[in-house]
Amino acid sequence: MNLFVELLLLPIAPVRFVIKLGEVIQDQAEQQMRSPVAIRRQLEEIDAALEAGQISEEEHDEAVTLVLRRATGR
Repeated sequence: MNLFVELLLLPIAPVRFVIKLGEVIQDQAEQQMRSPVAIRRQLEEIDAALEAGQISEEEHDEAVTLVLRRATGR
């Protein structure tokens, strides 16, 4: 029975492959965005921009909040 189902689904195999590939890429991107190293790097870049006068204190706070929200998934 399983072989019969596989034969019926064979024509849409490329579509199923692309969908699965997209899911894998999305998972990898989310893992990289939530990695402690990436979060720390982003926070350091924000702090450096504040010290260089490129952003205001308010923009700094908003950027830090955004990074932390992405890291926690909220």
